[in-house]
Amino acid sequence: MALLTSVLVRGINNLSDARYCAGMGADGLIFTLDPALPGAVDAATVKELAGWVSGVEIIGEFGSTLPASEINRLIEECNLTRVLLRDFAAWPAVPPLAVPALLEVSPLVAFDAEESAHAVPATAFPAGYALLTAAEDAGATAAPLWLSGNFSPDTLPTLLATVQPAGLVLEGGNEIKPGLRDFLEMEAVFEALEE
Repeated sequence: MALLTSVLVRGINNLSDARYCAGMGADGLIFTLDPALPGAVDAATVKELAGWVSGVEIIGEFGSTLPASEINRLIEECNLTRVLLRDFAAWPAVPPLAVPALLEVSPLVAFDAEESAHAVPATAFPAGYALLTAAEDAGATAAPLWLSGNFSPDTLPTLLATVQPAGLVLEGGNEIKPGLRDFLEMEAVFEALEE
């Protein structure tokens, strides 16, 4: 299925989400691997779930308390292609990592017209949205930006046209019980993104 923009899904912690999102055309699945963060999973879970899907990036999410050596160990163990560094303002600097990083930043930091080369003002973003930018492109004229939040299928096309992000970061969820998950909200967003 072709989508209007790239999609990553964070908070993957079950097979239902992993398979559903991969099948709906997500480009990547984000697993919280930092044990200090809510919803964290272990490396064995990531490897097991990743074994059931194909054609998607496997991405790890980390907070600022885990040392770079441990992040790099998990990158290798889980065969991660990228990492997401949560709440980047709390990080002292981008750590030396074996794969590219997405940095979670505040809209006011990333899009202050005085400080950013990106043409989209902070006011273009509804409250409650987070932005992620690619660390490896920090020196570029305008780094690729990913928009994360609770998207309304009705306003999504306008939001994409206004912001023109590199992609969207959706939130996974918990199963009601093993093998049973309500995908109504996520399905509506994926349907709004179909070309």
